[in-house]
Amino acid sequence: MSTETAVKIDAKLVKELREKSGAPMGDCLKALQEAKGDLEAAFVGLRKRGMASAAKKASRTTNEGAVGTYIHAGGKIGVLVELNCESDFVARTPEFQELLRDIAMHIAATDPRYVRKEDVTEEDLAREKDVYRAQAAASGKPPAIIEKMLEGKLGKYYEEFCLLEQPFIKEQTQSIAQIIATKVGKLGENISVRRFARFKVGDPNWTVATTAQVAATEEA
Repeated sequence: MSTETAVKIDAKLVKELREKSGAPMGDCLKALQEAKGDLEAAFVGLRKRGMASAAKKASRTTNEGAVGTYIHAGGKIGVLVELNCESDFVARTPEFQELLRDIAMHIAATDPRYVRKEDVTEEDLAREKDVYRAQAAASGKPPAIIEKMLEGKLGKYYEEFCLLEQPFIKEQTQSIAQIIATKVGKLGENISVRRFARFKVGDPNWTVATTAQVAATEEA
């Protein structure tokens, strides 16, 4: 008998990990056995598997899905978001619909400008780099250090303005990309955010974001 299967896991611990991760019971049990009953280590293991599973499925076409909405209390902020998957069956599952609502609510709260970091325009990227270089140069740092500082600043910029890079408002230790990857691992289909729009009463600068790949296809 292997070390993993020899470890006895309390059913309550499996249930707790199931509720925390959303992964199937069998996967939770296996993760806990491998982590020798350590809940947090098992959770990290499930997250890593989810990201690996999502990476394998990332090239698969997502032509189904649903459009979700979120209206903030008082009706001052509204969001529309299109979330895609591979089949209408998965699009109608409670897990997919929950993810759609969570992402719409997250967008209302954080106001991202882009879906992915790859969608940041060359103009915006060049402007941010100029600002960061000027700030770093003013500190008297040598060029090599300035470029390293630039990388860190850009990482923060992506995390602030790109939806998939942002920490999820309900679970700050995970990004939106990781939240989606967890659902991919559970539902067995590729899932992707296609586009979103966010409107705020009285604000003329509303946000409409579409992935660069989709935008290129629609222009063609």
